[in-house]
Amino acid sequence: MRERALPGGEVAPSSLLDWDSTNDFKGVSVLAASNVNVVVVTGNLTRDPELRHTGGGTAVCDLRIAVNSRRKDGQSGEWVDKANYFDVVVWGAQGENCANYLSKGRPVAIEGRLDWREWEAKDGSGKRQAVQIIANTVQFLGSRDGGGGGGNGNGGGGGGFTPQSDVPADNSDFEAAPTGGGGSEDDIPF
Repeated sequence: MRERALPGGEVAPSSLLDWDSTNDFKGVSVLAASNVNVVVVTGNLTRDPELRHTGGGTAVCDLRIAVNSRRKDGQSGEWVDKANYFDVVVWGAQGENCANYLSKGRPVAIEGRLDWREWEAKDGSGKRQAVQIIANTVQFLGSRDGGGGGGNGNGGGGGGFTPQSDVPADNSDFEAAPTGGGGSEDDIPF
C-alpha cells in the first residue's frame, strides 16, 4: 500500500482516499481525527409526544420510539424480534410539529446524534445516566388516521405497512391518454 506523508507527520494511505493522490491533502488529517456521531432509526412512537418550553420560550418535544432488531435464535433457528426503546428530543418548530401531528403508534424516521447526560438522583441515592437521541430531522411516516404499521412495538415486523404521506400526490401524469385521433399505429404520438 502506497502512503503519502502529510504536514505534521501524519500518513494517509492513498488506497483509502477517493481522490487522486497527487492532490493536496490539506484537511484530510482534520477529517480523519474527528469523531462521527450520527444516528438514523425508524420505529414507532410508544407514547404521545410531550411538549414543553424552555424559560426562553424554545419548544422542546420528548418522544420515545420502539425500534425492532432481528436475530436468528441459535437453538430454534427461528428469527426473533427484540424491541429497543430510545428517548428522542426534538427542538424548536420541528418539536412543535411533532407534538401537533404525531401520536402513539405512529411510525417515524429520525436522523440525529447521541447525547449522554448525567445527573444526581433527586433522592440523593447517587448519580444517574442516560443516552438520548437529539433529532436533527424527524420524518412522519404512515398516515395520521391509520398510524401506519401498528403501534405497540411488540413484534410482527410491521405486518402490511404501506408508506403513505399526508400530502396528496399529483397523479395527473399517469392518467390514460385519449384514444383515437386518426393516424396509423406506426405514427409517433409526438
